[in-house]
Formats: sequence, structure tokens, C-alpha cells
Amino acid sequence: MIELLNTAEMAEADRLTIASGMAGIELMERAGDAVAAAVATHHRTGSRVAVMAGPGNNGGDGFVAARLLAERGYSVQVLLAGELAKLKGDAAIAAKRWSGPVAAAEPGGLAGSHVIVDALFGAGLDRPIEGAPRAMIEAIGAQNMPVVAVDLPSGINGNSGAVMGAAVKAAQTITFFRKKRGHLLLPGRLYCGMTSIADIGIADLVLERIKPKTFENTPDLWRPRFAVPRLTGHKYDRGHAVVVSGPSWSTGAARLAARGALRAGAGLVTIASPREALAINAAASLAVMVRPVDGASELSAFLADRRFNALAIGPGLGVGEDTCALVLAALSGDRGVVLDADAITSFAGDPPRLAQALLGRRDRSTILTPHEGEFSRYFCALDERTKVGSKLDRARLAATITGATVLLKGGDTVVAAADGRASIAANAPAFLATAGSGDVLTGIAAGLLAQGMPSFEAASAAVWLHGEAAATFGPGLISEDLPEVLPRIYRALFG
Repeated sequence: MIELLNTAEMAEADRLTIASGMAGIELMERAGDAVAAAVATHHRTGSRVAVMAGPGNNGGDGFVAARLLAERGYSVQVLLAGELAKLKGDAAIAAKRWSGPVAAAEPGGLAGSHVIVDALFGAGLDRPIEGAPRAMIEAIGAQNMPVVAVDLPSGINGNSGAVMGAAVKAAQTITFFRKKRGHLLLPGRLYCGMTSIADIGIADLVLERIKPKTFENTPDLWRPRFAVPRLTGHKYDRGHAVVVSGPSWSTGAARLAARGALRAGAGLVTIASPREALAINAAASLAVMVRPVDGASELSAFLADRRFNALAIGPGLGVGEDTCALVLAALSGDRGVVLDADAITSFAGDPPRLAQALLGRRDRSTILTPHEGEFSRYFCALDERTKVGSKLDRARLAATITGATVLLKGGDTVVAAADGRASIAANAPAFLATAGSGDVLTGIAAGLLAQGMPSFEAASAAVWLHGEAAATFGPGLISEDLPEVLPRIYRALFG
């Protein structure tokens, strides 16, 4: 698993490492060496390097990088935001080891450089940048030259990925020990360029003390719980997913979800269709079965068959009381349930009604898959606290107050479980933003639930598979393409 740290967790990792016997200046030396090596990899000896050093430990890393680059034959100019005499601790030691000149941080000092090392502010920045530091950041942006950022581009909040007034746009970011949340959350990820993790001597054992609960969404996170088919198995071992269809004029969403569930590996998939849409759904489906189901009472009777162990509801269903009744019927059993789109928005006028039903299922698998608009309409009406904080914070709170796994969609999709675990995805391409793609995601999640994956792992896997399918297909993608690419992704994962 790839852990993502917040600033407090990273500070604790540093503290534990120093307490174990490694000096803080040694950590700084190793960090600076990693930055110098990154510069040397892409820029020939003799290049002019401007090192923007801040007043804290990030600036200390910059002083080390400056010294080591000068020793390698680079022409280095150090620009300090602050006073040299006011540097403290390890940063002061690193500055004393630099024998070259130190100039005040002014935009003119960048002129003539070939590359800039941004060591102004690190991941711990928690206030808006103003005055001279902001002017320097804006000047860096105006230079049109490559920037190597130390830890995180200056101006990016390490916990939320937010731009704190202004931010450096780096070509490369060198961070230490583990990535921070701001490396993946938008818009921070857009400012980092290529992010590399440098080993500076912090042992992985410190993670046992820190116990981080946020992870980058990669297969290592959920692969152990993935239901790989067995040669001795059969379709009934792989579960039976149900997708509830909307009326005749909006059946496409349910059919996309059903196809997603089937390609994700569910053994059987059935569309529960209103009778007036039955012919449309049946004509458009081959391996997917179709059954007539009208209204909440018929859905309850239909779901009495316990072989239906996963259900997706919401895509194309319509907003209103009829949908509310269908959702409550779907939530009444023990099966895994995925709520999307209209299944969530229909409760915006009475949020506690859905929340109470979800809390009643706390020990069962339930996934909610809102985009930001749906999240705002429902969760912000349920609890005003979900209006503020990072995307990660808001998704985590939503999971806590509903007892469900919340999948908050976007270019940096967050999956948050009620127990505090969370994943952040970074593999979704821009062309995934196309009509119906979210319906396919809902179906993939339902298909994975049908095969017995727990809700957090199923939701995280669905997000990664969805993004990977889009990236594999490439430009020109439409939602119908996504399920058909999944076999290629599965071959690469398990072939």
C-alpha cells in the first residue's frame, strides 16, 4: 500500500527518526542531496541554478542542494526570503555550510537562470501567501523555466492540495519518505509535475506508530480482497447483481451500469425494469437478464430472493418520492447496495430520512457515489460541516455520519470508509468526463460487491479500474467503451 501523510504525520515521522538517533541535519543533508541529484539528472554541469530558500527547514534543504550543486560545477545563486541571521536549528546549520553569497529574494535575482529550485515553503504551509513571497512566486511563474520543487510546490497546502493565494508550478517535485495528500488532491497535483519520493533514512517502521489511514488508490490497496475466479468455481459463486432501471426514456444509464457490473466479474446481472420499459431493456441486453418490477412494493418482493446479493440504484431513475421509496426498499435487506445520482438527490429535501436508513446498515456494504453537485445537494443539507474542508475531509465526514462508504467523484476521486480509511485516485484522464461514465462506475462497484469484496475495497477498486480503462482506451472515449476495456485491464492485473 502507498500511504499518504498529512503534515502532522510527517512531522511525527521526522521526530521519531531523530529520537532513534539520526540527527536532524543528517535528514536535511539527505533531502538536499536528493534535490541536487534531481537537478543534475536533467540539467548539464555549468547550468545556472537559482535556489529560492525560505526561512524554515524547506529553505535548509535548499541551502544543502545549493552547496552540493556548486560542488558539482553548477553556477548557483541563493535567494533568501528572510534574514540569514534569523534562521534557526538545522536550517541555520545548513546555511553556515554554504560558502557562497546569499542575496535577498527579489524577482530580478532569477534573471539568467536555467533552472529554479523552489525551497521557499514546504508541505506545512497553512496560511495565504502575501507580500514579497507572493511576488517571488509570481515572478517564478513568469520566468518560463523549469522548476524543481522541494517537498511540495510553494503555495500548495500539503493537507488539502489548495492553492494558498499563489503557487509555484513545478516541472518536478522531490518529496521525502511518503507523498503528502496535497500531491494527489486537486488542484495541488496539477502544480507538482512529476513527483518523486526520496529515501532520506526514515524507516518504514515509523508507520506502525503513525498508523496513517489515507492511501493512494493503487491495486496494492485492494488486490488482496479482489475476487479472482477459481477454476473450480461457477457463475453462482460470483454473485448476482441487480440494477434498477428508470422509465423508457432513460434506460441507458441502467444498461450501462449493468454492463459495467457484468464486465467487472459478477456471475449474473439482472435489470429490474418498469413494465413500460421492459421491451427496450430486453432488446438491448444479451447476457444481462431483464425482469418486470414496478414500484417499491414489487422491488421488495423481487429482492426477497437472497441470491440477489448486490444492487445498484439511482442512474436514470428520476428525482422524487417514487425513487425515495425504491431506495428505502433496496436498503432494507442484507445485500450490498450502491446508491448513485437520483437515489441520493431525491433525499435532498429530507436528508435524515436516508441517513437513518444508511446508519441502520452500518455493518453491511453500502456505497454512495456522488459527484460534487450531488454531494452538495444532499450532504451539505444533512450536515453543514460537509461544506468546508478539503475534499478528503468532506468525504470522511460524510462516511462517518452515514456509516456508508462514500465515493466522491472527480479528477481526484476520494473513497472514504466509516472507519476512517480513505483512498485518493490519481489515474483518471480528463476524457473520462463524458456522459454515462459515472453509470458504468456504479455498475463496476456493484459487480465487485456481488463477488464479495468489502465496500471500501470494492469502491476503491472500481475507481481505479474505471480510470485505468479510460486511460487505456485513450482519446475519443465514450461511456460504452469502458466496460469493454476491462478484460484488458484484468489481464494485466491477474493474467
